[in-house]
Amino acid sequence: MPGMVLFGRRWAIASDDLVFPGFFELSLRVVWWIGILTLYLMHRGKLNCAGGTLLSSYLIVLLVLLAVIICTVSAIVCVSMKGTICNPGPRKSMSKLLYLRLALFLPEMVWASLGSAWIADDVQCDRTVVNGIIATVIISWIIIISTVVTIIIVFDPLGGKMAPYPSSGPNHLDSHESSQLLNGLKTAATSVWETRIKFLCCCVGKDDHTRVAFSSTAELFSTYFSDTDLVPSDIAAGLTLLHQQQDNIRNSREPEGVIGHSPGPPQEADLDAELANCHHYMQFAAAAYGWPLYIYRNPFTGLCKIGGDCCRSRTTEYDLVGGDQLHCHFGSILHTTGLQYRDFIHISFHDKVYELPFLVALDHRKESVVVAVRGTMSLQDILTDLSAENETLNLECGVQDCSAHKGISQAARYVYQRLVNDGILSQAFSIAPEYRLVVVGHSLGAGAAALLAIMLRSAYPQVRCYAFSPPRGLLSKSLYEYSKNFIVSLVLGKDVIPRLSVTNLEDLKKRILRVIAHCNKPKYQILLYGCWYELFGGSPDNFPTELDGGAQGDLTQPLLGEQSLLMHGSPTYSFSSDSPLESPTKYPPLYPPGRIIHLEEEGASGRFWRSAAQYSARWSHESQFSKILIGPKMLTDHMPHVLMRALDSVVSDRAGYVFCPARGGSNVDMV
Repeated sequence: MPGMVLFGRRWAIASDDLVFPGFFELSLRVVWWIGILTLYLMHRGKLNCAGGTLLSSYLIVLLVLLAVIICTVSAIVCVSMKGTICNPGPRKSMSKLLYLRLALFLPEMVWASLGSAWIADDVQCDRTVVNGIIATVIISWIIIISTVVTIIIVFDPLGGKMAPYPSSGPNHLDSHESSQLLNGLKTAATSVWETRIKFLCCCVGKDDHTRVAFSSTAELFSTYFSDTDLVPSDIAAGLTLLHQQQDNIRNSREPEGVIGHSPGPPQEADLDAELANCHHYMQFAAAAYGWPLYIYRNPFTGLCKIGGDCCRSRTTEYDLVGGDQLHCHFGSILHTTGLQYRDFIHISFHDKVYELPFLVALDHRKESVVVAVRGTMSLQDILTDLSAENETLNLECGVQDCSAHKGISQAARYVYQRLVNDGILSQAFSIAPEYRLVVVGHSLGAGAAALLAIMLRSAYPQVRCYAFSPPRGLLSKSLYEYSKNFIVSLVLGKDVIPRLSVTNLEDLKKRILRVIAHCNKPKYQILLYGCWYELFGGSPDNFPTELDGGAQGDLTQPLLGEQSLLMHGSPTYSFSSDSPLESPTKYPPLYPPGRIIHLEEEGASGRFWRSAAQYSARWSHESQFSKILIGPKMLTDHMPHVLMRALDSVVSDRAGYVFCPARGGSNVDMV
């Protein structure tokens, strides 16, 4: 921090980002230099052949050139290790060193080209010498090509516009000029992000929904990233520090005492009943993913079990089920749910932007018609996720301010139209009119299932919804309160998705800016210790996340360095409160659906390889998911197979607790 300015433009790399790549290059160059010197000293007597003088001169000049490069790279590494993220002053000579290093590439390229030409002339010298020079030429070109690729990666298309304001931003301009500059930068950033997204999603298609999703996603990214002078390594360092800070705060709290009274039989019975329902219906949410998840969960036997369904032609049993693009999916769905062919009404794996796969089945065990919506599994689904604007819904539910996540609400509307207009639900209830409707889904599918249940409730008042790991940024406040009557959400551990919304992301950015502004350690130390901490654990007290002598309360006050991280003075950024930031009108605060059951890991959170985690279940309020928690399991806790394993453990443990009460007849709940 801030992004370096070279050749009159800003680059997406900071002056303290060169420690690790510089050390790697330095190690390679030193070994290379020693190898060439050894080759020359041991075989210089064998260079009396035709062309040997040229090769001898080539090796001598290369040794000198490598020595100069080694000295330059050593200086770059030493300077890059100085200062802190918010104090680049000790690294002010970095730009001159980089200009020198880049200038040295010219003679290196010339010498590598000459080496290639001499080798091509088929020099008749000692084979060991020739092979050594061939290796030298190859290494030279590998380093040159790697450098070119690195330059392309760190190239910032907006760097030319941002370079005139590297530290102070447009604050020295009057309000009109500042507003014009900000609007111009945002427009340019949106265009750049849209180009990137179109390139990454080139195979998705070009229909109207896709074009709208491209624009929505580009605007979201430009809004979030265009107002701070952060490079990717700054964000990584900030997330590392936040994780340690969160663990430090949690460890410093006084241990919570065991609740000395029973939560009450009705509440506990309700929790047990809903956990049992979640355990049952999670199988349908997992089945909606089709064969990829089934193979992943059963790597040794899955392919053998469903391979026959993939290879043989469509049978008459398949014709009993409506749907499209079944392929290998039907076999995995049958094995996951334990149902028969005749129990399925419709299965669709049609997948486009704002159009999600789903299945409809008759669950005779629970006497319900189950609609399961698939979660994120494709680029189209990701674009649906990222269309995060607020959209007003036209619902017959008697609730004011009916608004929700745009992409997910449109996906729910697509499934609703298929179910109602195509007569799929009518067909299901004509077979089992006494059954009730249950809608389920995981992740993106959970959000779509929740909105689908809200849309269907006027026609099916007894509808129930089980949303597994739903996104937080889904419903307006009034719809969230309304959904508590018939929707239950299940969240595992530190899962990031139920805590993910535009408001929470803005709050996360604020906390990242604050924690890196308060840390007085260089970035390379933060990243090194952070990797060790994430992999092997340790004490978060060993690495400060605030300035020496500062109190925890001081973290609510901005520092000069914190202000310098704001490139353009974002109007959405505020230092006045620790509460989540007020979002722009387009991205108001949104909430998760229904009542929330939280499966919390007991004891200290484990690392990646710990699989025997123990969980406890309890009802939680949505406010407990108002901040994004950083940790090794923030992504893995979202995986459906991990959630299923945790749910199996909790349900079996609670069943044992019911049948084996504690001594003395006490029903104290350990939460």
